Amino acid sequence: MAQIQPRVSVLLPVRDAGPTLPACLESLAAQSLADYEIVAVDDASRDDSWRQLDAAAASDPRIVPLRAGGRGLVAALNTAAAAARAPLLARMDADDVSHPERLGRQAHWLDAHPDVAILGCAVRVLGGAPGNAGMRSYVSWSNALLDHAAIVRDLWVESPLVHPSVMLRADALRALGGYRAFDGPEDYDLWLRAHARGLHFAKLPEILLDWRDAPGRLTRSDPRYAAERFRLLKIEAIEAGPLRRPRAVVVWGAGPIGKGWARELRRRGHAVAAFVEVDPRKIGQHIHGAAVVDLSAAGGFPGALHLAAVGHAEARERIRAAAGRLGIVEDLVAVA
Repeated sequence: MAQIQPRVSVLLPVRDAGPTLPACLESLAAQSLADYEIVAVDDASRDDSWRQLDAAAASDPRIVPLRAGGRGLVAALNTAAAAARAPLLARMDADDVSHPERLGRQAHWLDAHPDVAILGCAVRVLGGAPGNAGMRSYVSWSNALLDHAAIVRDLWVESPLVHPSVMLRADALRALGGYRAFDGPEDYDLWLRAHARGLHFAKLPEILLDWRDAPGRLTRSDPRYAAERFRLLKIEAIEAGPLRRPRAVVVWGAGPIGKGWARELRRRGHAVAAFVEVDPRKIGQHIHGAAVVDLSAAGGFPGALHLAAVGHAEARERIRAAAGRLGIVEDLVAVA
């Protein structure tokens, strides 16, 4: 007898998640949407995660436990996606907690908006890892990016979607070739590739996921998530988009971020025409062979790509406003 296709498949990679897995599974069991499956892929856990999954599956047939053989997160995600039967795929990590309405709200919204392929939701930081002010700042920034235009506008700043908060269409993930195994952040890479293919994003404003922040999370401990890995992905995406034809680059911001971007761009053969600065101490200097100019001169580089290379959201907004007054809004790409 053929199995009935569920409405949602939850992709749940698991590795040494024994202490947090019960709360994760309980939050899924409490969902208002009952028509789902959990494709839980254990990536060679050394604790009792597999025993927990096996026991949970014995009492709930919606749980599909699989083993990935210790090949890493991307392999676990692709294993889960290949086994998933639903047209909608929800991501979740084994240390997070989904609110009861999460799957239902996201599935309902995607059904009503067939033009959107990837849908996030607002999240709340769970736990209090030391020094997590940066994480809370990131979550506040990400939670404010709700529609496609806002998400794409800040796509080169940082990942605008919290990965385990996302629900996406299975056919969209297949069309993108799944998650890419490489020396970098697999989720951010997926968003960049989706944007390049013309897929649309959105985000629900409600907080529907508690996202655990722990000292040992991969984004802190794994070199694939280091800042330079993100920057390389951004540059590759910009080279395939705004820099696909030869053109000079004007970097707004002559601080460490702007200098780092200029060095890498020059190393890759791109001409940096100038830096734009408001600090009078820097104006008139030359950095990596490019003059540092003030705002009044920023519009004097016809055809150039303008990069806002600053770390603070307020500074990016001031740059966008200044660029708009100069008529170069469409040429401005915000990076960090």
